Amino acid sequence: MAGRTARLVLLAGAAALASGSQGDREPVYRDCVHRCEERNCSGGALRHFRSRQPIYMSLAGWTCQDDCKYECMWVTVGLYLKEGHKVPQFHGKWPFSRFLFFQEPASAMASFLNGLASLVMLCRYYTSVPASSPMYPTCVAFAWVSLNAWFWSTVFHTKDTDLTEKMDYFCASTVILHSIYLCCVRTVGLQHPAVVSAFRALLLLMLTAHVSYLSLVRFDYGYNLAANVAIGLVNVVWWLAWCLRNQHRLPHVRKCMAVVLLLQGLSLLELLDFPPFFWVLDAHAIWHISTIPVHVLFFSFLKDDSLYLLKESEAKFKLD
Repeated sequence: MAGRTARLVLLAGAAALASGSQGDREPVYRDCVHRCEERNCSGGALRHFRSRQPIYMSLAGWTCQDDCKYECMWVTVGLYLKEGHKVPQFHGKWPFSRFLFFQEPASAMASFLNGLASLVMLCRYYTSVPASSPMYPTCVAFAWVSLNAWFWSTVFHTKDTDLTEKMDYFCASTVILHSIYLCCVRTVGLQHPAVVSAFRALLLLMLTAHVSYLSLVRFDYGYNLAANVAIGLVNVVWWLAWCLRNQHRLPHVRKCMAVVLLLQGLSLLELLDFPPFFWVLDAHAIWHISTIPVHVLFFSFLKDDSLYLLKESEAKFKLD
């Protein structure tokens, strides 16, 4: 829900700096990378590099040039620390200690755990809620959209490339739009199916236009940030307004309200931009870890609400 917007804000800010952070502007870093690539990334030296590179690194897409940038990053960090300067960023990111093939180990593992939590709660939803519940197909679709987003988040934090970055951005946007659709179905669509059908078509058109522009025209980080903040605010306000109106009549709605408020509060972690502890754990990773129980709580709300709606629809059917 709102947490994906906060994450997009941080990613957009980092990406905007990606072409020129302090660390990768340093002559010592550039010279180091240039010498390393000349020495190791062509001819026989490249064949030697590939022969000794672990298979899991090559399968994950790590190249000789990537290794040069990684090694030279730490050379530059060492010089900064030796001279008493603050740790610099490189290509819009803090320096992270690579573990196996994971570029950002803590964030990758936290993304995986968020996805695992979503999968476990989806399985519980399947076993607890009959398919005849009015919200069943919409909730299941939302769960799969979320799982897909967490998959690409894990891939992106494992290895940052143009493709993985775009997939992470686009899938995060899809989650926010689907959360708005979920809210629309719950608040309006059950009584007015035609309205929700038109709204679904509008959201699909918006997503198609958004992805097409960023993929085919140009990847504009400022536009992407503004668009996602706007739809994120619509998402938060709509859910929160519905929760406040129904919290006394439907006690389980308080779970949804808690999720909205928690995600807004936890998103402040994204503002604490600091070098990673032990070169592994930064504010973004901590935020990812903190959202795991929030997803569990939201899926618990979806389960309770779906069962309530099923009971209500069955009661109306008996009266008819």
